[in-house]
Amino acid sequence: MNRSGEPYDIIIVGGGPGGLSAAYSAWRNGAQRVLVLERDREVGGILQQCIHNGFGLHHFREELTGPGYAQRCYDLVKDRPEIEIQTDTMVLEVRADKTVLAVSPVFERQELSAKAVILAMGCRERTRGAIRIPGTRPAGVYTAGAAQRMVNMEGYLPGHRIVILGSGDIGLIMARRMALEGCQVEAVLEICPYSNGLTRNIVQCLNDYDIPLYLSHTIVAIEGRDRVTGVRVAKVDDRMQPQPETEFTIACDTVLLSVGLIPENELSRALGAELHPKTGGPVVDQYRETSRPGVFAAGNVVHVHDLVDFVSEEAEIAGKYAALTAQGERHKERRFVRVLPGSGINTCVPQRLCLIEEEPPIRLLLRAARPMRQATLTVSGAEGVLFTKRLAVVKPSEMIAADMNGVRLGDLTADVTVSIEEGTRG
Repeated sequence: MNRSGEPYDIIIVGGGPGGLSAAYSAWRNGAQRVLVLERDREVGGILQQCIHNGFGLHHFREELTGPGYAQRCYDLVKDRPEIEIQTDTMVLEVRADKTVLAVSPVFERQELSAKAVILAMGCRERTRGAIRIPGTRPAGVYTAGAAQRMVNMEGYLPGHRIVILGSGDIGLIMARRMALEGCQVEAVLEICPYSNGLTRNIVQCLNDYDIPLYLSHTIVAIEGRDRVTGVRVAKVDDRMQPQPETEFTIACDTVLLSVGLIPENELSRALGAELHPKTGGPVVDQYRETSRPGVFAAGNVVHVHDLVDFVSEEAEIAGKYAALTAQGERHKERRFVRVLPGSGINTCVPQRLCLIEEEPPIRLLLRAARPMRQATLTVSGAEGVLFTKRLAVVKPSEMIAADMNGVRLGDLTADVTVSIEEGTRG
């Protein structure tokens, strides 16, 4: 309940760009009582430590820094009396009846009730333990995001001679950041035969600073007693297995890990929402509603995005339909078909389509299984080929957005499959 004793229209868990965008969209679509719960001391999420530019080109049509983008999102909601924000608030549980249990220093223990809930908790980094790197356990091993917060927000350098494992975007950006701080970035190592970061980050963060990138290489051991003294590196084969005869040592005092992100879904799991084994996030339909009616999810908690602009776009969908649900303006009975990843596709969101409500075109967000050139994206069902799109270049690190123009949901009778067939390999 809110302080008036009435349930909120919508409670949003997470005050990052996804949560703030969802709150603004919910307000625009008629929600009168919206509560945003954020566990950090201020809203903005991970963007607060992303001081580089490159954000907002799609959503705000302007190039912004991370804090600048976060401020734009906050400016949209800060003066709305219908939107309440609680920071320093940890959500402990979301229940199926849309009751939210939270604790904070100001309000202590709260049981809050809502007509709809939006999950926007974002994601967290994989650690050394998640990928089981052998070796000793010295100081100097950090996730790239933790090092980014240390440098950009706390003003500390984690080390001076750096090796980065993984070519995810945070790792690439930290390679540049450490170089700008006067550190020696010895190498960026990537176990895959292709980079897992955006092309622009490869160019701007590595090539422009002459930082070497070793593809198909990984760390086989971390050396050092009290502090990291070096890493043993080896080339991997087609099965990702290190080849001992290719081992060599790189001297360093710091190892940064950029080895993937995991959607933050402990609350979703405890709620009983169906989780997808590939994305790690809730299974959602085109309105971003989970398998729990009235519970929506958006942003990196559903699947990891390349660009925060797409997080805001997805959150606006969740906010709109959560608001309509809270106002009782949506159909109660719904029929679904699944969206299945076929050949060449690793993940696809949404994972199911609601056939009752129809608001075309539906945007599919896809990740390819491997790099390709001159490829064709095909959506097919029992009725045959429903939609095709030509793609000049496809990379697993760059999300594909495809609007299913001309597809009538009411005509679908069975599950649909999405696949990509290549012309020539990239």
